[in-house]
Amino acid sequence: MERINYSSGAKWEDIVGYSRAVKMGNLIEVTGTVAVDDNNNLIGGDDAYEQTRFIIQKIEQVLQKAGASLKDVVRTRMFVTDISRWEEYGRAHGDFFASIKPCTTMVEVSKLIAPEYLVEIEATAVIS
Repeated sequence: MERINYSSGAKWEDIVGYSRAVKMGNLIEVTGTVAVDDNNNLIGGDDAYEQTRFIIQKIEQVLQKAGASLKDVVRTRMFVTDISRWEEYGRAHGDFFASIKPCTTMVEVSKLIAPEYLVEIEATAVIS
């Protein structure tokens, strides 16, 4: 089975040793994704809904590069810094996944790699 690594070009990928996404056969795993653009600018500020929307759009972009779409997502994992804002994260997630309904997990963590990140999302997709 062929393995294809997808890079975002972020310097952290080589330092930490990870890929933006990895495709093996019809399985695609997308690494934890935060709301920063290609210039490392935070998108959404303190708006949990907007950060979540931007992250899912970033995930969608790498899935498309790998020959998949959000319809192929079977699981998401959301790591949030304030679970009391679950409705904001959840509403944004629902904007993309209401009809797809992947398995999902939302868990509160004490912090992410930078204090301005409110949410980090991973995804698993299976191309059918």
